[in-house]
Amino acid sequence: MKCFYAPETEQHNPQFRLTHGRPSSNAELPKRAELLLAGLKQMGFETTEPPQAPRSAYEAVHTPELLAFLETGWEAWQKLPGASEEIIPNLSPDKNIATYPDSILGRAGWHMGDASAPVGPHSWNATCRAADCAVAAADAVADGAPVAYALTRPPGHHSSADVVAGHCLMNISAIAVERLRQTKPRVATLDIDVHHGNGTQAIFYDRDDVLTVSIHADPSDYYPFYVGHAHETGNGAGDGFNLNLPLPRTTSDDVWMAAVTQGLERIAAFEPDVLVVPLGLDAHENDPLDGMQVSWDGFRRAGAAIAATGLPTVLIQEGGYLSDDLTTSLVSFLSGMLDRA
Repeated sequence: MKCFYAPETEQHNPQFRLTHGRPSSNAELPKRAELLLAGLKQMGFETTEPPQAPRSAYEAVHTPELLAFLETGWEAWQKLPGASEEIIPNLSPDKNIATYPDSILGRAGWHMGDASAPVGPHSWNATCRAADCAVAAADAVADGAPVAYALTRPPGHHSSADVVAGHCLMNISAIAVERLRQTKPRVATLDIDVHHGNGTQAIFYDRDDVLTVSIHADPSDYYPFYVGHAHETGNGAGDGFNLNLPLPRTTSDDVWMAAVTQGLERIAAFEPDVLVVPLGLDAHENDPLDGMQVSWDGFRRAGAAIAATGLPTVLIQEGGYLSDDLTTSLVSFLSGMLDRA
């Protein structure tokens, strides 16, 4: 299995987050990469640093305005009197009647959906290098590798074409999908992160060439709250090409695996050329974000079920937070995926 990782992503070290209205420590920290790299080492895999992808790979998913904001916004923010060390929004525009602003304060509100994805001095380079990993993994599979893994942080599946949110900056999984679409007519995604992949859904919601499937904690009482319900099936040409499988936060292995099976059955009916798996590991019972109760054996079973499809597969790291169990969660999934005891 080819594995891609860029050390520059560790420079993204977000500090700010709001939890129940109070400032708190951000959960998406560089140590996540250390824990995941330990899992790859345990499996005997080395990582390759990816080449820089063309900017067109980012532009295939994101608006020019968002990319410019991520690239230059921090420098503009630092010119504000008494500016914080990270960009943190304090505005939320009604875009139905809004005009795109010149002010960095206005642009922060325009492009940032919540306060959990602050932009710091190295965030742009980190998210670019994470996207480069995803492009390299997509290219490897497009060139014939049966499976490739991109260890990406910051993650991406909560970010839409124009808005970042939920620890995510560029939508890394969507960038991988669009890269694959250059040579593969039909691409499916199976997002098993405990949070709904709302950004990925939004990006592909009107399309029938990309099937999006997401298995996640019920958004009625879990992030992202407003999106991820079963009745959201797509729009226009995309109607029927989005499948959400929300589950209670008490969900453990058997119920979760039943949803994975259901998602894979829909994917089989779609007959994709390739599968992208936004690989969140935060459904684990000991993950600090407390979303579900899936065990390591559940992850092993999910990996085995995905491998059994026989589809060329790109694994894109999404969630999974600071716990020593994160290492074993990755090992468990990959052991099932690669048929290792």
